Amino acid sequence: MAETIQTYRQFWPYYLGEHRRRGTRALHYVGTTLGLATLAVAIIFTSWPFAVAAVVSGYAFAWIGHAFIERNKPATFTYPFWSLISDFRMYFLAVSGKLGSELARHQIES
Repeated sequence: MAETIQTYRQFWPYYLGEHRRRGTRALHYVGTTLGLATLAVAIIFTSWPFAVAAVVSGYAFAWIGHAFIERNKPATFTYPFWSLISDFRMYFLAVSGKLGSELARHQIES
């Protein structure tokens, strides 16, 4: 059995390594964008169904990427909180154009 990651500092490079392929990351970005937009609608209209849809859409795209592109188990299953934080971190690094340097810093080829 693999050793359990004890700190977020250890987890972040692991998370990036589990998202090496651009297609996987792209599906994460689609899911995160759709999830945030749907969450905004849920808040504006105080709609529980939209809140549920926000969560489902966010995870569905990511899990499809892991199953069919990356071919690995989503980190969410083992580290749900750190995985959620890291998804947003990766998303905002990508949007700001800084993800490439972060991948390089951790010696992860894209």
